[in-house]
Amino acid sequence: MSFVLVDKPRPQIALVTLNRPDRMNAMAFDVMIPLRETLESVAADNDVRVVVLTGAGHGFCSGADLQGAGKVPNIGGLTRTTIARRSMDLLNDVMLTLRRMHQPVIAAVNGAAIGGGLCLAMATDLRIAGADAYFRAAGINNGLTSAELGLSFLLPRAVGSTRAFEIMLSGRDVDAAEAERIGLVSRTVPTAELLDTAYELADRIIGYSRVGVELTKRMLWSGLEAGSYESQMQHEGMSQLYVRLTTENFDEAIRARRDRRPPVFED
Repeated sequence: MSFVLVDKPRPQIALVTLNRPDRMNAMAFDVMIPLRETLESVAADNDVRVVVLTGAGHGFCSGADLQGAGKVPNIGGLTRTTIARRSMDLLNDVMLTLRRMHQPVIAAVNGAAIGGGLCLAMATDLRIAGADAYFRAAGINNGLTSAELGLSFLLPRAVGSTRAFEIMLSGRDVDAAEAERIGLVSRTVPTAELLDTAYELADRIIGYSRVGVELTKRMLWSGLEAGSYESQMQHEGMSQLYVRLTTENFDEAIRARRDRRPPVFED
């Protein structure tokens, strides 16, 4: 049985599904390593412009598998301390792979996004929630820390530091309606409409130029880490000039507006 599935439900869209519904798509290494490999493969597929990530069944991802973590590869002869460090690196690599993908990644969050599942959702570029979705920074509930897999970096930037402190320290559930209100997701829709809504958003993004979309994703992520307002403006300026001076995209946009037709960007 494959724990990660890939489909192409519409042209230029890849649907990546965590496929362990009996365990609420928990983050065993038997799931996360294939997920990273799948994402790397999809990133290299130039026919894919947008990726949608979701979970099979009634959950997006329930975080760490409490019944068994699965097999960590290449640990022969290592001590427990080193194995723990290697294990965390494997999980970190999944989050970083999402960021490094050329394509925007939309999380279609169905049901539970708990602990590492919340981290996984936050590592994507866009998040849409089904009405039955809920989010929990669960490390604190299990006697651990809720700060894992970059969550203490990403969550405050999405919802503000005050809300992030409260969510991560209280270990409470954030339902879909609250998630939309505080900016954890961009919108909430009926669960039956979740994937179609994600595909419609993906189709809109695909209508723009590849280079424009990919550089916008890069600029947004680099902006989260920018040292200053001015340094980010310089970075953006070079990016904008690069596209403006090396493609006909801007001229095509002007022609299309004049002709009252959709633009055809060839980069």
